[in-house]
Amino acid sequence: MALFDDAWMKGFQEKWNAEPALHEALAKINFNSTIGYGFPHDDSCLGFINVVNGEVTEAGAYDGRVLNWDIRAEQKNWDKWLAKGIGMTGLGLAFTTGKMKFKTGDFKAMISDPRMAGPFIKSFAAMGKV
Repeated sequence: MALFDDAWMKGFQEKWNAEPALHEALAKINFNSTIGYGFPHDDSCLGFINVVNGEVTEAGAYDGRVLNWDIRAEQKNWDKWLAKGIGMTGLGLAFTTGKMKFKTGDFKAMISDPRMAGPFIKSFAAMGKV
């Protein structure tokens, strides 16, 4: 299973939905988004999740759909964040140093809203369990 391939993304869906601090927190703000994950030099992301009211309803290999968020980083950075997690400080540093890129989505709006920033950080912990 490779990072962000179809099987990995389905595993991420399972871990996300099993984490109440993630899906329940996002349900409270009626969070709906399609989020892509991948590497900076690829033409498109590799995997996606579709989130409806905080719960991942669909996940898999990216199929060309419109994304609300497209998050990219080098393999070594994904590996580090999945192994160790990422906190608010690490997230801010990753963005400002360019280690994490948002091809689509408003990082500044997300990070300034604790109702979204907290669950975003928790999503890395869920990824690390796949």
